[in-house]
Amino acid sequence: MRSVTDRRIASLLLRPGASIREAMERIDEGAFEIALLVDDERRLLGTVSDGDVRRALLGGASMDDPVEPHASHRPVTVRTGGGRAAALDLMRARTISQVPEVDDDGRLLGLHLLHEVIGARELGAVALVLAGGRGTRLGSLTDERPKPMLEVAGRPILERIVLHLVGSGVRRIVLSIGYLGEQIEQHFGDGTAFGCHITYLREDPSRPLGTGGPLRLLLDHDPPPTEPLLVMNGDLVTSFSVGDILDAHRDSGARMTIGVREYVHDVPFGVVRFAKDRSATIAAIDEKPTWSWPVNAGIYVIEPALLERIPAGRPYPITDLAHDCLGRGERLQGWRLDGDWQDIGRPSELAAARGEP
Repeated sequence: MRSVTDRRIASLLLRPGASIREAMERIDEGAFEIALLVDDERRLLGTVSDGDVRRALLGGASMDDPVEPHASHRPVTVRTGGGRAAALDLMRARTISQVPEVDDDGRLLGLHLLHEVIGARELGAVALVLAGGRGTRLGSLTDERPKPMLEVAGRPILERIVLHLVGSGVRRIVLSIGYLGEQIEQHFGDGTAFGCHITYLREDPSRPLGTGGPLRLLLDHDPPPTEPLLVMNGDLVTSFSVGDILDAHRDSGARMTIGVREYVHDVPFGVVRFAKDRSATIAAIDEKPTWSWPVNAGIYVIEPALLERIPAGRPYPITDLAHDCLGRGERLQGWRLDGDWQDIGRPSELAAARGEP
């Protein structure tokens, strides 16, 4: 989204007394085919498109007449927090190219633009999303649907991932499917409806290949990857910068980059520290401390040459590939996530992502 503080978006703002001529000038200056009518507190009152102006003039209005009577006073908007996924849904449903974002009081926050939502800069990378797991820790929730197709805020988790990748400039996505994979394939098809090209790696649901085994199947993919490969788990709700992790990997010369995030644990007790001589003497008491560790976030960038090292046809954790690199003395890099991240592996985590108690 382009914020209202962006110069080009600020140039689209009109006050209620503005004329049709002013509206045309703003539309022409902004080059987004729209102007935004706001009050003194920047509450969105309506939108003015080039079509609205054209219809006004054809109906007999003059250039100096006020534009407000010809504005759309019930514009399509997205509420704050909806993000690019909600904006893209609205633009597709209404066949429009711009959607304003407003807060709970109707104040304008910015403007979503179709060509930017689906990614202004196309990245050359291929993304592999691991979506073949059973999700046994979620119990009956995955009896009739695969875990990545569970919904968060009205949208399947996997769809959120695909839209995030597309919005970041990724146009080639591979989905590794297994358990109830036909539901995923039916939902996404070839990816055309989502602004990308989607192909599939199909695991035997009775013999899942784990987090690393599906990568081996890419060697038989058409075409096999020749550039660094972005790999991520299919049960993540996240907004990390795809371009930044790819750039960091290329700049580092690492064989493998692992996305990491801070795991924070609040200890609800006073932690006793004993003296270093291991006697019963207490050296200090830390009252309810907070500890944190960098943990694996389930997002990776991998050099395609590593795929040959993965054994064919059997389960293989992707972390074993990392251990293999370390054992060979090869560079392994960590990249700290710069956006939201939530793993959906347990009912409590799914409930938290849904905002449920």
